[in-house]
Amino acid sequence: MASWSENEEWRAGIDRLSENLGYRFRDLSRLETAVVHRSFLHENPGAVAADNERLEFLGDAVLQLVVSDLLMKRFPDAQEGLLSRLRASAVNEQQLAELAKSIRLGDCLLLGRGEDLSGGRTKISILADAMEALIGAVYSDGGFGTASAVVGRLYEPFLAGIETSEPWRDFKGALQEWSRIRFGEMPRYEVAGETGPDHDKTFEVKLSVGDREVRASGRSKKEAEQNAARRVLKDLEAGGETQGKGDHGRQR
Repeated sequence: MASWSENEEWRAGIDRLSENLGYRFRDLSRLETAVVHRSFLHENPGAVAADNERLEFLGDAVLQLVVSDLLMKRFPDAQEGLLSRLRASAVNEQQLAELAKSIRLGDCLLLGRGEDLSGGRTKISILADAMEALIGAVYSDGGFGTASAVVGRLYEPFLAGIETSEPWRDFKGALQEWSRIRFGEMPRYEVAGETGPDHDKTFEVKLSVGDREVRASGRSKKEAEQNAARRVLKDLEAGGETQGKGDHGRQR
């Protein structure tokens, strides 16, 4: 990789990438390999020893484990189904590409001329693959503890966002508590209708609480009830009748 490692602009980008990542590699060749796209190796077979696909394979496995561990520790009461959905959203192409952009990984990629001219540095799939390769390189260089710390820093904004996102909020529980205090009774849910075949039903639920009555639908009775409770709580919050979004519980 001599010609590229001696390029001052590329070297400055690599140094900046390491700084943005928050990790200084002991063996810089691992970082350099992580940014080599197969198109570059194809066009320059003698310039580099390998592309980043093996590191991508390793990084994918490391990310799955580290993100799973982070989610379990951050949300100790979450059930397996919710954890699986959160992990899937954390390691999908779009999210990985966003992480890559946040540390300017695209600036350092070694791409074939055609791939570079076609906008390869901003392609979601290329950025996502390179991000996995970069995590694989960190693991190879510093071990699991180091990789876990790096991934934890990168994913902190994502994890913080989950804590305040609506899919995580228990609208039924919040409405039940409000109704108990306000009226001394629980909200009443009734299935008002079903549509669609057995394998793809949509349920409509009627919710009665105090003098309010709303209807909402969902792909399951539970989802329809949550949607109905959400509608009531939004109205209550708009009218200043609750203490705000922060008082909603979390789904169990």
